[in-house]
Amino acid sequence: HPSVNMVSILSLPLPELSKKLRDGSLPPDHVFYAYVGKALQIATETNCITEFLQESETQLRKAKLMEKQGLLYGVPVSIKDSIDCQGHDSTLGFIKNLSKPAAEDSVVVQVLKRQGAIPFVKTNVPQSLISYDCKNLIFGQTCNPLLYTRTPGGSSGGEGALVGGGGSVLGIGTDVGGSLRFPAAFCGICAIKPTGNRLSKRGVMAGVVGQKAVAAAVGPLAKDVESLALCLRALLSEDMFSLDSTVPPLPFNEEVYSSTKPLRIGYYETDFFTMPSPAMRRAVRETKQLLEEAGHTLVPFELTNVDCVVFNYCVRGMFADGGRSFVKKFKGEMEKGGTGLLFWLAKAPHWLKTLLSWIAKPFVPRFSSIVRSMKENTVDEVWSLHHEIEDFCHQFIAQWKKLNLDVMLCPMLGPALGIGYPAKLSVAVSYTMLYNALDFPAGVVPVTLVTDEDEEELKGYKGYYQDWWDRTLVKAFRGSVGMPVAVQCVALPWQEELCLRFMKEVETL
Repeated sequence: HPSVNMVSILSLPLPELSKKLRDGSLPPDHVFYAYVGKALQIATETNCITEFLQESETQLRKAKLMEKQGLLYGVPVSIKDSIDCQGHDSTLGFIKNLSKPAAEDSVVVQVLKRQGAIPFVKTNVPQSLISYDCKNLIFGQTCNPLLYTRTPGGSSGGEGALVGGGGSVLGIGTDVGGSLRFPAAFCGICAIKPTGNRLSKRGVMAGVVGQKAVAAAVGPLAKDVESLALCLRALLSEDMFSLDSTVPPLPFNEEVYSSTKPLRIGYYETDFFTMPSPAMRRAVRETKQLLEEAGHTLVPFELTNVDCVVFNYCVRGMFADGGRSFVKKFKGEMEKGGTGLLFWLAKAPHWLKTLLSWIAKPFVPRFSSIVRSMKENTVDEVWSLHHEIEDFCHQFIAQWKKLNLDVMLCPMLGPALGIGYPAKLSVAVSYTMLYNALDFPAGVVPVTLVTDEDEEELKGYKGYYQDWWDRTLVKAFRGSVGMPVAVQCVALPWQEELCLRFMKEVETL
């Protein structure tokens, strides 16, 4: 329509957009079609959308007649493939899941609709979701909107590409090892992974069903922190708590989010497991300096045992059945590409894993550990693993409390790796996976771009183990000048508002 100024609509941040929709200065259909047009363009460039939700147009007409306008009235929202939308497939990239439409909306989608939002597209994921790339045989490879040879991250990769490219003002994804944080960091946007049960997971499909060792979470992605806060305000409503009584009835705490008192912030530059790229290290240092100048107190935090967390808790926790249920998912599928090593190990017989692990130990300790973590566990072994994770969590919190911290500033893997590299670099999830094992809220804020100096410094990158993974990671980082790099902001369980408040501080500085 000639009177619609698409450019100005698309440039509005979510809080302003929703305000204009609610006060009637912007008609919902102008906003809707502006985003449909832009989403189509980004989808053509990056292949990030799996499906247009046809019923969104009916919903748009209904929205105009709504008496009570929700916080997200008239806002078009994109939804990750694995989150159920009634009448549409949640494929997880598996061919066998085609033409099996969901019987009803997931709770998150129901709440979004009650708040006036209009879910309008579903977005691409990697096959099985256990990957931080974004490719499957049904929909193909999704590219990074900032540089097409790079991955958008995963498993909420379609969301990262669409929101990062400006084709959606708000996206909903999931995270079990970094699946919200990778796409946000790689595509230069913000995201928050809440505590596992802060938002309902009813009607959300998981990559590995039933495992309790590593906490999955549902969360939003958007261009800025204020938009994430608005989304959580809308979702943490009576509707959410009545539709899913297992979610604690904690409404959004405005007081914590808008507080301005100086913070005590823990920080570290490396986890001593995955050597940070020069840009990652610089991102943390520069952010730390700005926070100090703004009157916050920064305290070094000693991180230990990350290798144990990655292998013993995360890999072993997710594949405690020796990877049996994971392998079963692939039955009859034509490709197992994106999860290469994990799939191969899950299929290998027990004696071969034991032998491989023993032979590899002196030469490639990390490979040996990953093989060892993929063995089948007895029930009492699984229980003692859960007990170990609980212990680790309490020790971590004790260390946090001893330093009297409010929040923590941490590195985030980046810049975006080349397409295909995540499948070869499963160990590089250490920075994000830690906070799924601990079940702490963790958000990502872009803070800088890769410089020529960073690229030059990368030539000296060795890694901590100097194994095949370290050599591959440095190749994956190369040639990234101008790509965004983020930091992670972390808070204690159930402190999403404090986490967002800290993210806002970092974003502003």
